[in-house]
Amino acid sequence: MPIIFQISGILFDMDGVLISSTAADERSWLRWAALHGMESTFSIQSTHGRRAVDTLAALRPDLDPVVEVALLENFDAEDLNGILILPGVERLLASLPPDRWTIVTSASHRLMVNRLGHAGLPSPRTIITADMVAHGKPHPEPYLAGARALNLQPADCLVIEDAPAGVASGKAAGCKVLAVLTSHTAEDLVGADWVIPNLDHLSAIVTPAGALEIHLDL
Repeated sequence: MPIIFQISGILFDMDGVLISSTAADERSWLRWAALHGMESTFSIQSTHGRRAVDTLAALRPDLDPVVEVALLENFDAEDLNGILILPGVERLLASLPPDRWTIVTSASHRLMVNRLGHAGLPSPRTIITADMVAHGKPHPEPYLAGARALNLQPADCLVIEDAPAGVASGKAAGCKVLAVLTSHTAEDLVGADWVIPNLDHLSAIVTPAGALEIHLDL
């Protein structure tokens, strides 16, 4: 039996939820690590779901984060190979009223625009990017800002994430959280309320009262 519930808005992560860009991200990070002679100690998993500036601060607090973020963004801008729309995304976005969803991403605004444009996906009316918040995921600030952008309470929003840091951010903000298994295992995403393989397993219907009725095929 499917899981059915109602919400008022959806807050999507971008990478790993709407588009597949993990390979491009990893290539950019590995290129950065090689530049700094860190190939033997660098863990690519440590970069998933977090703002680049937060990862850089943890990995190399001795470096200027402004310079290093700009370097990573330039690497990313040069590499759009393999960026694809994930299953179910276009159908789901087409079913949603434009004022009922937004993107809350750990990517910068520049990177988000590049990747959505390359993939051919629409940009929502409101967007929360890494450069718009003081604290990145797993802090609740990004998803609190996403709920405010839709003029909704966090408890009335569904966060859709693929990374542990994003799941933790959504839960800390007080949102319901759905995780997709596009980049991590179910064991990595135990904090989520529900877990599905991808967005092919989710549909949304606008009810006569204006709510979003969510159907999950678990």
